[in-house]
Amino acid sequence: MPDTQLTVIKPKSGWFEINFRELFKYRDLISLFVKRTFTSQYKQTILGPAWAIIQPLLTTVIFTIIFGNIAKLPTDGVPPFLFYMCANVPWTYFSNCITQTSNTFVSNAYIFGKVYFPRLIIPISNVITGLISYAIQFVFFLCFLAYYLLTPGCSVHITAYALMMPLFVIQMSLLSLGFGIIVSSLTTKYRDLTMLVGFGVQLWMYATPIAYPSSIIPEKWMALYMLNPMSPIIEYFRYAFLGCGSIDWKYIGISAAMTLVILAIGVILFSKVEKTFMDTV
Repeated sequence: MPDTQLTVIKPKSGWFEINFRELFKYRDLISLFVKRTFTSQYKQTILGPAWAIIQPLLTTVIFTIIFGNIAKLPTDGVPPFLFYMCANVPWTYFSNCITQTSNTFVSNAYIFGKVYFPRLIIPISNVITGLISYAIQFVFFLCFLAYYLLTPGCSVHITAYALMMPLFVIQMSLLSLGFGIIVSSLTTKYRDLTMLVGFGVQLWMYATPIAYPSSIIPEKWMALYMLNPMSPIIEYFRYAFLGCGSIDWKYIGISAAMTLVILAIGVILFSKVEKTFMDTV
């Protein structure tokens, strides 16, 4: 008689339940979703994964023309193209993760209704998939950075803080995961949020020092401005890789604390909604 393994699925009763052992057990499924999502993004496209580079490149060119040449916003002495690209690469990863994660329940309802697996796997796989595109874009950014570093008279320089980049990438992942699953949980009842996600992310970008340096923000508003958890992260990237701006560990600590709070709220909402979402989707 062949050996069989019996799995008993019990309803969740708590508000904050993350079964890390179960998530690890389903790691093969996460890698399968990552492969599926990454492949489907560029399926039937002519340029394929090259779009991962084209998107931030075009955005950087437009920012350089509009904000650098026409609006003539300051860039703290850094070449405008490099100044905007240094912020566009992490912001592109963050915004894409939110957009893709925020549709988890609605776009995967047909899978959730047929077979059981930890639902949190889907948004986690979206965040990991984004890391592949981020890695490609970051290498592309390093190529431009190397060019400017070798250009005589260029004031750009890399600081030792660049070694801490993985920590900030992890924070962006957790922050986008938190916001994404909050929106995803709420859209099961309020579909209007689906329409507002793209618009909200655009507004958020202008509240973050992507197209301008934070040095133009008046000092009396700086503490309020830095409550945006992405502002200290973008400031870190510019200071670490371009040597411009500054790092304030107080604001970075607040940003990290807000990330954990937002992630916790997201997991609580996600755990609550996943019990009944099939009745409302």
